[in-house]
Amino acid sequence: MEPTADIALIGLAVMGQNLILNMSDHGYKVAAFNRTVSKVDDFLNDAAKGHQNVIGAHSIEEMVGLLKRPRKVMLMVKAGAAVDEFIETLLPHLEPGDMIIDGGNSHFPDTIRRAKYLESKGMMYVGTGVSGGEEGARFGPSMMPGGSPKAWPLVKEIFQAICARTPDGEPCCDWMGEDGAGHYVKMVHNGIEYGDMQTLCEAYQLLKEGLGMSNQEMHDVLNEWNKGELDSYLIEITRDILAYKDEKGDYVVDKILDTAGQKGTGKWTSVSSLDLGIPVTLIGEAVYARCLSALKEDRVAASKILTGPKFQFTGDRTAFVEDIRQALLASKLVSYAQGFMLLREAAKEYHWNLNYGGIALVWRAGCIIRSAFLGKIKEAFDRDGALSNLLLDPYFHGLIDRCQASWRRVVAQAVAAGVPVPAFTTALSFFDGYRSARLPANLLQAQRDYFGAHTYERVDQPRGKFFHTNWTGKGGNVSSSTYTV
Repeated sequence: MEPTADIALIGLAVMGQNLILNMSDHGYKVAAFNRTVSKVDDFLNDAAKGHQNVIGAHSIEEMVGLLKRPRKVMLMVKAGAAVDEFIETLLPHLEPGDMIIDGGNSHFPDTIRRAKYLESKGMMYVGTGVSGGEEGARFGPSMMPGGSPKAWPLVKEIFQAICARTPDGEPCCDWMGEDGAGHYVKMVHNGIEYGDMQTLCEAYQLLKEGLGMSNQEMHDVLNEWNKGELDSYLIEITRDILAYKDEKGDYVVDKILDTAGQKGTGKWTSVSSLDLGIPVTLIGEAVYARCLSALKEDRVAASKILTGPKFQFTGDRTAFVEDIRQALLASKLVSYAQGFMLLREAAKEYHWNLNYGGIALVWRAGCIIRSAFLGKIKEAFDRDGALSNLLLDPYFHGLIDRCQASWRRVVAQAVAAGVPVPAFTTALSFFDGYRSARLPANLLQAQRDYFGAHTYERVDQPRGKFFHTNWTGKGGNVSSSTYTV
């Protein structure tokens, strides 16, 4: 058979199927394959029926034979061992100049390793984050490709054809950088997503338990919030969730067990932040909040023993709703500021030339964290490409000043009432720490030097010059080697 397919896609779960149909809609011929071969025929006879641009392949050999050179094979399979297994299965059938694309949520160190491996064989490797869920995959996801630079011109047309578009018509897909850059950016996207979801859940609990609002009242509040600065996909779906009823007329959200799951990208973001020494505290708290929620049986038992105050709000309800909105907005800004701090440090560590305004643009539509807010972030980086922290941008500096009083009132009220708001609280603590010219780490350094002779720097001496004190008169004057953890 003459090679006619522009690209092949392996993995016919919902994301893979929808990406194939999306490519087909845009005029690209796609060879579809799945390890369980019967799913190929099921797909062709069902979802892909009538799509002349979709060709089924029943073996790797047949699939590769259908592809135009240079061959492009996209994997939409479970992250981890399955990706490595498919790479090894594909290699004997490919040749120098061909490429493999991993569209799953792979951990970026794996992508770095795989890119080097494929490049050593004269081939190309692309690790691309794909965000937007099944609807995004079908009608326009946000895409974050990175890997072998020579691959980008070969996939750019397809990716930018199928991706989402901003309101101005710009494609929400651009090249992130070499090796693992694309999957790293997607990882941070998912970490920010964790933070956005957690802050929304905290706002929900304050409205529900603090003000005693019904689901319909909360739906109406979020509907109003979605018309302003907080306009976003997550506000939109949360609004809709709160109003959704089952066939009995009961609110579904009230029947869902309060234990949250996770797939690992939030954890990876937190671990990376620790490795790089960047305080991405809000995302970390969002991960830990999910972990705490999973301790359902322990929490139920503890609730019968441990006591605390009852939330009895007696003030102006309308004013407090607005305070919560502003606390949510300020905390959201801190989450994004921390995420971009992490991206900046990762770029230094892994030698990536990340375009921070471009990343905000790629997230502007199609992905889970899409929002009007990201347009302001792009504008901030357009004003100053070397901006070290979003909090220092004039627009966001003004926003945080405007929200600060409300933010503090909400956190103080929640703490006094015994309502857990870990994301709101840690965001405020980070803000207060970041704006402090002096922190108590001088005492911490003295403690380290006292028990471990770890040395310290002095305010009256040049940076980089270290000192040790024999605090007890018994420890001697020999210091430990200087290091940073």
